[in-house]
Amino acid sequence: MTVPKNTGGAPASAGRVLRRGTPPDVTYDVTVIGAGVVGAAVARELARHPGLRIALVEASGDVGDGTSKANTAILHTGFDAVPGSLEARLVREGRRLLAAYAAESGIPVEPVGALLVAWDDEQLAALPHLLAKAEANGYDAARLIGPAEVRAREPHLGTGALGALDVPGESIICPWTTTLAYATQAVRAGVDLLLDCRVRDVDTTADTHLLATSRGPLRTRYLVNAAGLHADTVDRLLGHADFTVTPRRGQLLVFDKLARGLVRHILLPVPTALGKGVLVAPTVYGNVLLGPTAEELDDKTATGSTAEGIAALREKGRRILPELLDEEVTAVYAGLRAATEADDYRIGAHKEQRYVTVGGIRSTGLTASLAIAAHVTELLAATGLDLPGPGELAPVAMPNLGEAFPRPYQRGDLIAADPAYGAVVCHCERVTRGEIRDALAATVPPGSLDGLRRRTRARGGRCQGFYCGAEVRELYERGAQWGTG
Repeated sequence: MTVPKNTGGAPASAGRVLRRGTPPDVTYDVTVIGAGVVGAAVARELARHPGLRIALVEASGDVGDGTSKANTAILHTGFDAVPGSLEARLVREGRRLLAAYAAESGIPVEPVGALLVAWDDEQLAALPHLLAKAEANGYDAARLIGPAEVRAREPHLGTGALGALDVPGESIICPWTTTLAYATQAVRAGVDLLLDCRVRDVDTTADTHLLATSRGPLRTRYLVNAAGLHADTVDRLLGHADFTVTPRRGQLLVFDKLARGLVRHILLPVPTALGKGVLVAPTVYGNVLLGPTAEELDDKTATGSTAEGIAALREKGRRILPELLDEEVTAVYAGLRAATEADDYRIGAHKEQRYVTVGGIRSTGLTASLAIAAHVTELLAATGLDLPGPGELAPVAMPNLGEAFPRPYQRGDLIAADPAYGAVVCHCERVTRGEIRDALAATVPPGSLDGLRRRTRARGGRCQGFYCGAEVRELYERGAQWGTG
């Protein structure tokens, strides 16, 4: 297909998801590098301004395929952020925006609340400071509670808890659906999504950036670096060395759904300099998480688990929730957080280069994503990008992956209209043929079986695809007839 040249102006129609071939022979107004939750949010926010030609470029084969897919899936209040920091402000604003967006888009959220549990006198003495920190961040709902109330709220908690900070606003959310919703809205509003497209070099002239990618050259007027773990690498391509990303590995254990009755809240430890520490938390999918570790590494691809990491998690979990260790582990995974030298986001504009860096976005990036996107858009305007007045995007209705809300196999109305929603393929997770079909025919279809799992939960249950794997693979490989071709 020949793509007509364009030097700006309104896209003629919806954007495209491009997995192969050279990039379109156009000059984009803005290109966003990185299709994680932050990059997808930025592209979506830019798509609200009609007339801009936007590209979202991702090195892997799917959106949300890096840090965004492997986190603790918490919608934070920002109670423990550094007061006055950019992160504190954006998390506070982002929580409000994402809560409203999730309700509108069908992203599952459960406001379970959190208990920050003190296990010794030193931790107990730190709780008033954390309460004051929450109040300094504008969060007034937190309160200190004693050991009796802690035990009443969490009857399966290990012995020895001396008290807790109650943070009722903390929630659990589906991170996979969030990133996908942003990308879907962006593409439908005209953004071109280029997958398997790694940026290798950037040549900047007076009015254009020429990106050398793994699929060929791409031209753009303005550039946003939301490359996550590789944000420092891209920054150096533009001649900057403002920060260095040190990957911080977090290993986590996922316990079977039968463990869900053991925990009612997100159980947080008193945080350390390396992060929030090891927690126990329910998930919207009905499982229980234990983790993460916090391991400083040099390798930005080291997402493997280790025997030492798993043993350390089990030791900590035994103190927090002893009965959890008797439950089956259905999955082990690890994610890498983009830690830098600073305790804050590294977001800044370089006006002379028409370039914005979005670096150092750690575990709170999911919560802050929509606020980060609005902030980046403001920075682009300050660098000279002519932004038409924002409009409203057509809403999206995302498939529900949460157990607290009706799933397709439970909805007689859906099954009556289309029997495919009653044909269960993955029995562990109750995923139907209709859901798999819809995912494969979606605006942003999966590029792998793992991508399909993140869209449907198929192969994500206790058998990890042992029983349904062959049928799911067959459906995936036949997906061209449903729109993935």
